[in-house]
Amino acid sequence: MRISGKSFDVSLGDFMVHVEKASLDITDNRSPVYNRGVPNGYVDGDVSATGEIELDAANFKLVLDAASQAGSFRGLEPFDMVYFAKAGEEELRVEAFGCLIKITNLLDIDSKGGEKSLIKLPYDVTSPDFIKINGLSYLRPDETENLV
Repeated sequence: MRISGKSFDVSLGDFMVHVEKASLDITDNRSPVYNRGVPNGYVDGDVSATGEIELDAANFKLVLDAASQAGSFRGLEPFDMVYFAKAGEEELRVEAFGCLIKITNLLDIDSKGGEKSLIKLPYDVTSPDFIKINGLSYLRPDETENLV
């Protein structure tokens, strides 16, 4: 058996949600340097990570409950997200730290029906812990050692 989208459990902070769709993209701006038009090593650049989850109304209510405790949606502090999948012998755990969520597509109404309404929550990774894949940090230790 192989990992598929159905294999994933997703935790937002302290609670588990069922996502209809999810993504996480890393931008790594390392780039080659050139001497006389020929590649000759590389330089480090900045990194960022963004993603998006799509939730149905029942799962979005869990996020709203957390926002209510924080006093408002924008009052939610960034939280860690964990994507975990296991199928047979295959296992994948992706952790994104300090995720700051926003709302897009709060309403997308089609009067014909036939599909459940989904809310999109894009997020940005804001923590220097950044991303871990199966426990392995994406960043080198020296990239974050003096950050406060």
